Amino acid sequence: MVFKKMLSAFGVGGPSVDTVLTNPNTRPGLTLDGQVNLVGGDSPAAIEQVVIGLVTRVEVEGHDTEYAGTMEFHRMSVSGPLQLAPKQQLSIPFQLPVPWETPITDVYGQRLHGMTMGLRTELAVARAVDKSDLDQVAVHPLPVHERILEAFQRLGFRFKHADLERGHIRGVQQTLPFYQEIEFFASPQYANTIREVELTFVTSQRGVDVILECDKRGGFLSAGHDAFGRYQVSHADADRVDWAQVVDGWLRETTSRYGSLRSQGFGPGHGHGRGHGMGGMVAGAALGVAGGMVAGEMIEDAFEGDMGGDFGGFDE
Repeated sequence: MVFKKMLSAFGVGGPSVDTVLTNPNTRPGLTLDGQVNLVGGDSPAAIEQVVIGLVTRVEVEGHDTEYAGTMEFHRMSVSGPLQLAPKQQLSIPFQLPVPWETPITDVYGQRLHGMTMGLRTELAVARAVDKSDLDQVAVHPLPVHERILEAFQRLGFRFKHADLERGHIRGVQQTLPFYQEIEFFASPQYANTIREVELTFVTSQRGVDVILECDKRGGFLSAGHDAFGRYQVSHADADRVDWAQVVDGWLRETTSRYGSLRSQGFGPGHGHGRGHGMGGMVAGAALGVAGGMVAGEMIEDAFEGDMGGDFGGFDE
């Protein structure tokens, strides 16, 4: 009996948890629906709570260090304390709201290279090792995101990489402790001016803040530099405008207004940038996010390497 209690304390013969999503595909502002399935172990178990949370991989860049770790950025309790009898089967339905700022992971059914996303289920068992389950989630763009991404394709830009950077963009209403950068190689028609472009969406129920960071080429007597631009669009505009024309205008304005944009608080050290500027971007509140970050604990390991996938364009 003592041996069985010891095994139970290490999770052997204890209850198990398996989460089943009705549909693993979703969009910012929608929901993820599913059910948490519990199966009792060899003896009665006191479940303290069942919690689900969205987790992803986030990059952190500082003065001398750079690393990636997993972060849980949104969580919800689906059950409080309950008693689970031996071998008892119990299903708990849930509907998890997906935050508007949730980053995009998939476009036209293809995973953006560099992006990971999962739903983690935690089963807290009294006097025993907590159980957990992790399920892959795909977050697809909203219509206005899609139109802007299509515009970059129409203008000849080629997708390079996407990742999440920990920090806040100065002057932007942002609720999550990170932002997404979708990187493109410049198309031939912009190659004389721009090397690469990083695109960031900060989405809300009202609309989208679009932030552009252009790696601008230097001239005969001037060095290259990053140029920044911020633009606001409405969800209702998705099908009302010529987005290729709009994006072309943004790019031309961004690369020509470098000085004024810096004075408004954009650029390294002012809220949107890399390297030494990162320190000024991270708000203290970000450190208190539930689940936190674990350096080196790559979410791909939990998915057994199944979260990768390259994304070479936006063609269906």
